[in-house]
Amino acid sequence: MNPTTRRAAARPRYILFAVLVLACVLCTPPAASADTVQITPANERRLQELVAERNRLAAQNPAQLSAGISALFLHVPYGADTLVGSASVPEQLVVELTRVDCFTYADYVEALKRSSDRAGFLAQLTQIRYRGGDISFTQRRHFFTDWAADAPVNAADVTTRLGAPTEQVTKMLNLKDAGDSYLPGLPPRSRTVFYLPSPRVSDGVIANLRDGDYLGAYATASGLDVTHVGIFLHTPSGPVLRNASSLRANNQVVDTPLREYLDTVPGIVVLRPIR
Repeated sequence: MNPTTRRAAARPRYILFAVLVLACVLCTPPAASADTVQITPANERRLQELVAERNRLAAQNPAQLSAGISALFLHVPYGADTLVGSASVPEQLVVELTRVDCFTYADYVEALKRSSDRAGFLAQLTQIRYRGGDISFTQRRHFFTDWAADAPVNAADVTTRLGAPTEQVTKMLNLKDAGDSYLPGLPPRSRTVFYLPSPRVSDGVIANLRDGDYLGAYATASGLDVTHVGIFLHTPSGPVLRNASSLRANNQVVDTPLREYLDTVPGIVVLRPIR
C-alpha cells in the first residue's frame, strides 16, 4: 500500500474518531461556572463526604443506590427557601446539603446517583434542576411534573401504569384562582396532570411501585401540581415515603409509613427516574 492509499484508508477512521469525540462532548452535561455556584465550606466538606459514601454504593443496582443515597440524608434538618433567584435576583446554583426541603432533597439524591465526583455532581445538579442546564429563574424546574415534561427529562410519569384508574386534570401551573401568581415573574404553563386518588392505592398498586420512585402529593389548588414530594422505598418495616418533612413533629428527613401518609393526601403523582 503506497502512502496515498494509507492516508485515504486512515481518513474514515479519523472521521469516525472525531464523530465519537463529538458525541461524547454533546452527551456530557456542561459544568456550572464558578460564579454561578453558591456553596459554603461546610457544604463543600459535606459534598465530599457524600460523594465518597456514594462511591462505596456504586456497585449496587439503581434501586439499592436510591435507598443508600437517600438514607445518607436521614435526620438532616428541614430547610425551606434555600435556593437563590427570582425575577429580580440573579439565579445561582445553590448546594445546601445541611438542610433540605422536599424538592431540593430529590435534586441532591438524583444528582448523587448520577455522579462520582464534585464536578460531575454540579453538572448533573444543573441538568436536574434546570431545563436545558440553563441556570436561570425562568428555566428552573419549579414544579414536580417539570421533571417529566421538560428536556432533559429526569423521570417518566408512570402514574397511569400502576394498575388502578387515575384522574386527569388540566391545570394552569403558577396561576392562583385569584389571578395572581405563586411565583411572580414566571409565566403560567398549561399542563394535564394525572393522579391516583389515595383510596385507589391498593396493595397491587404498591407492588408496582419501585424503590426510588418519586411520589408527589396531588394538589387540589388549580395552579399547583403537588404539595409535597418524597422517595418511595420498601423497608423491613413496610413501604415508606422517605421525605424532608416540615411537620413540627419531624422537621427533618424521615421515613413516613406510606399508608399513614396516603391517609393525609388526596392522591399521588408518580415519577420514575430514568436512571
